[in-house]
Amino acid sequence: MTISLDGTDRIETDEMAERNEPSLDELFERLERMPVPEGYKVEIVEGTVFMSPQRNVHWQTIRRIVRALEDQCGMDVWVTSGVRIDFPGDDNGFAPDVAKFSDDATEGRPRHQDIEFIAEVVSKGTGVNDYGPKKAAYALAEIPVYVIADPYLGRCRVFTHPQDGDYKSDLTLAYGEPIDLTDTVVGITLATEEFPRD
Repeated sequence: MTISLDGTDRIETDEMAERNEPSLDELFERLERMPVPEGYKVEIVEGTVFMSPQRNVHWQTIRRIVRALEDQCGMDVWVTSGVRIDFPGDDNGFAPDVAKFSDDATEGRPRHQDIEFIAEVVSKGTGVNDYGPKKAAYALAEIPVYVIADPYLGRCRVFTHPQDGDYKSDLTLAYGEPIDLTDTVVGITLATEEFPRD
């Protein structure tokens, strides 16, 4: 389900107040008062609200990625799933499926500047965001590693080396092939043979 909001162009906070357009915080406050169905994730991508259900295939993939991070980094690793984080670009308040923060990140509201790794699992209605506006925002935020797991195509896209608002490395791997991130800040090999398909 997609809800378009007025004013999808990016406007700085002071200008938003002058034009009576809500900030990201105000938009999320309004969304928190809405009856969002249980099991739905809510994000604002370029000023548009997206609500997407989390299906079992989606969750099982997320769980495997989080487990791999915990196995490598320990149970105290700061990893979130479905937690709002603001990103550069046009009114972007994302809730990444998996976000791993650096060891020296400070507690509190998660900041994109502290993220080392993001994984998104494609959902039917919002896959275009993962490959488009989210990829652009993650590159602009200089997220070192961005992985898209696509259960419909049975493959992963691995983006590394952000520079000048784009990723310089783009690797496509079929499910079953390991994702070797040992030469990145993440420092793991992510097994994909158990990633479920849809």
